[in-house]
Amino acid sequence: MKVVVCVKQVPSTEAKVKMDPVKGTLVREGVESVVNPFDEYAIEEGVRIKEKYGAEVIAISMGPPQAKDALKTALAMGVDKAVLLSDKAFAGSDTLATAYTLSLAIKKIKDVDLVICGKQATDGDTAQVGPGLAQRLSFSQITYVSKIREINLENKEIIVDRLLDNGTQVVKAKLPALITVVKDINQPRIPNIFSIKKAAKADIPVWGPQDLEGEANKFGFDGSPTQVIRIFTPPPRGGGKIIEKDIKESVAELIDILSSQGIIKI
Repeated sequence: MKVVVCVKQVPSTEAKVKMDPVKGTLVREGVESVVNPFDEYAIEEGVRIKEKYGAEVIAISMGPPQAKDALKTALAMGVDKAVLLSDKAFAGSDTLATAYTLSLAIKKIKDVDLVICGKQATDGDTAQVGPGLAQRLSFSQITYVSKIREINLENKEIIVDRLLDNGTQVVKAKLPALITVVKDINQPRIPNIFSIKKAAKADIPVWGPQDLEGEANKFGFDGSPTQVIRIFTPPPRGGGKIIEKDIKESVAELIDILSSQGIIKI
C-alpha cells in the first residue's frame, strides 16, 4: 500500500504577515514558517496507517526551498520519503494550479492508494486543494474525515467517519481515494531527538516542471485563473447608535435609518 501526504509550509500565526501590493501574494521572505497545523494531523494519520497496514508513506510539498523544513518535520514524525516541488515556474499558483502540480507529482510517484490532506491551510483557508486534487487524479474523495474505521486492501475500500455540523456520517469509498482530515482524527506525535537528527540530514529531492512533464501554461501564475486584483485595509468602523425606545418606536426609527442609507427600500 502506498500513501501520499500533502504538506504545506505556512506563516506562523504569530508572525507579522505582509502582502505584496503588486502581485497580491504573501511576502514569505523573512517570515517564520511552520507546518500547516491541519497537515500535522494528516502526517500523523499517514504514519498510523503505515504502522497498522505496513504502508509506504511519502510526504510531498510545493513551495520555496525553505519548505524542506516542513518535509523534514514529516520525516521526523515517521514518513518514509519526502519530495519537494519547487521552481520559479510554480510561483503565484492559486488552488487550481496547485492541485494540478501536486497531481502530476502523485502520478509520477505511481500506484498511490490513498492521499491525505489537512482540511485546509491556515494562510488561504479555501479548503479547495484537496477536492481539486482528487478531481485531477479521478480519485474517490471524502472531506472532513474524523476517523478511519477500516482500509480493506483486498476489496480496495476505505470506511471513515465524516464530520458534519450536527454529527458524523459513515462513508465507504473505493480506493484509490483522497481524504481531507480534521483535528478530531488523532493527536500528532512529538518526534524524538534521534528522529529529528536523522531527518535533518535527509536528502530531499526537488522536482521542477521538467520532472513533472506538465503543460507550462498550467503552472504558477499563468495557470491561475483566480488572481488578487487589489489589496486594501477596510476603513475603521464608526460608532454605532443605540435606540432606547419601546419596540414599535425602535423598529420604526431603525427602518428610517436603514432606508436613508439605502440599505433597504420601502
